[in-house]
Amino acid sequence: MLSKDVLLSRTAHTIYWMGRYLERAENVARFIDVNLLLMIDLPQVETKHWEALVMTSGDVDLFRKHYPDTTQNHVIQFLTFDLNNPNSIFSTVRQTRENARTVREIISTDLWEQVNAFYLMIQEAAEKNEILYAPHEFFSNVKKECYLFEGILHSTMSRQESYYFIRLGRYLERADKTARILDVANFMPPVDPANIPQTFEMIQWIAVLKSVSALQMFQQNFRDMSAENIYQFLILDQDFARSIYYCLQRSLTYLKLISGESSRIRFSNQAEKMMGKLKSELDYADIQEIFERGVHQYLDTLQTKLNEIDNTLYDTFFKF
Repeated sequence: MLSKDVLLSRTAHTIYWMGRYLERAENVARFIDVNLLLMIDLPQVETKHWEALVMTSGDVDLFRKHYPDTTQNHVIQFLTFDLNNPNSIFSTVRQTRENARTVREIISTDLWEQVNAFYLMIQEAAEKNEILYAPHEFFSNVKKECYLFEGILHSTMSRQESYYFIRLGRYLERADKTARILDVANFMPPVDPANIPQTFEMIQWIAVLKSVSALQMFQQNFRDMSAENIYQFLILDQDFARSIYYCLQRSLTYLKLISGESSRIRFSNQAEKMMGKLKSELDYADIQEIFERGVHQYLDTLQTKLNEIDNTLYDTFFKF
């Protein structure tokens, strides 16, 4: 017989990962869809861009184990429907449904029904291989289903621990994926000076912004589409919902609500301490210093720290 504390820890862990899995599915759909549109403008670099996509996902070794080369069809299959890939859209939505099923008494009925319907949609698409005929429509539908989950969560769940853990999971996952999507620029094919470099590079940066639905908001804040401004916006902007800073700020807010210490200035557990330190680093970060240090190194270190926070969250709240 499980103790009450163990059961609570297991439930919290399940709900937290519901949030992370749904956000992961949405982000995978985002960068595949944008890459498909990018290929219309840059067909000459197709293979390199699909390879960059696998590198962004962090599953290069697993991909190479199952696929001979990084063609468009292989990468889309791997990232969308391949159940051997635990981070594919099908795998993450299936795991979200399983998690939701085990905590049906905690989440709202509307939320469970949405997760179940989302899973059935992905399952049917996988069986019919619909992605071959209308890939943009499929990935748009994945994003819409995730938006619907977000709206139902916001509208039907009490502001209690279960809600806070889902939100914490979503924002931590979003911070990680924004860092990964930004880092894909380091794997993009180098600009050839003889190939209209400004146009070529601008198309790539537009794709990066679109992959996090940031193009319009970026254009409202910056006139020059330079690498420096894009990194500034997606790493340090305090108001854009997908910037790394904003995600960390919201993550810390929900973590303090879970800890019951939202009014305290200092921390009450190790996870809160690590999250607060990382947010403070971004409070005083300067884009010029990030460039001097090296953007790839900075983003890689940031992802490592986010993984460490996730491990500490497990030790603090989920260990059973």
